Amino acid sequence: MTAQIHPTALIEEGAKIDPTASVGPFCTVGPEAAIGPGVVLKSHVVVTGKTTIGEETIIFPFAVIGEIPQDLKFDGEETRLEIGARNRIREGVTMNTGTTGGGGLTKVGDDCLFMTGAHVGHDAIVGNGVIMANQAALAGHCHIEDRVIIGGLAGIHQFVRIGRGAIIGAVTMVTNDVIPYGLVQAPRGELDGLNYVGLKRAGVARADITAMRAAYQMLRQGDGAFLDRAGRLRDETESTYVHEIVDFILGRSDRSFLTPK
Repeated sequence: MTAQIHPTALIEEGAKIDPTASVGPFCTVGPEAAIGPGVVLKSHVVVTGKTTIGEETIIFPFAVIGEIPQDLKFDGEETRLEIGARNRIREGVTMNTGTTGGGGLTKVGDDCLFMTGAHVGHDAIVGNGVIMANQAALAGHCHIEDRVIIGGLAGIHQFVRIGRGAIIGAVTMVTNDVIPYGLVQAPRGELDGLNYVGLKRAGVARADITAMRAAYQMLRQGDGAFLDRAGRLRDETESTYVHEIVDFILGRSDRSFLTPK
């Protein structure tokens, strides 16, 4: 079996393309790229750099995947971009490789959707099931956990962490870490509650949602500093979801947190 490669596509020597992959018209695949089983490059797609693309991922026209970082400190060192399985990467999306200073790797998980014009910056780590809407952008070194939704035209500041299941509203600038299952909105992102709709859709038990609601109120109104309030929560509930929020808050971070209004 031979990969379906359109005669107008440019495949540089050294590129690895699985026999079940499809490369459409006017695509360019660089010499260090590896295209996995069932991957489809629609047309006019550029895959360059030391980039691997997981099985059944579909990349739409004019996406540029694996170009060098938009970082003036980058000096041509060898870094990588790894993209998982079953992703949908729509028109005009850009994803950059990592930098030596940031670990050398930009990584995208499985089953994500990147809508038109979304950008994943250098050294970003993106989990599974993430949705980035049109023109949303991740700066360098961001860490986006599983099942996060980022609204259109939203911008995530470098080094920001966004916890699992959080949702970021459209046209929002996020400059600080977002707790798991947080709801962020307003032009200068504000933590405005929890993503209850997402929790219910995910089938989270009512008891856990009630515990999370109480935990959020304690984070918002309890005594002491934000980190102190978070630390006390661990002993006041058995909910694994609340413990996840606590562990996230008490974990290592290069930014401060968005705190409840």
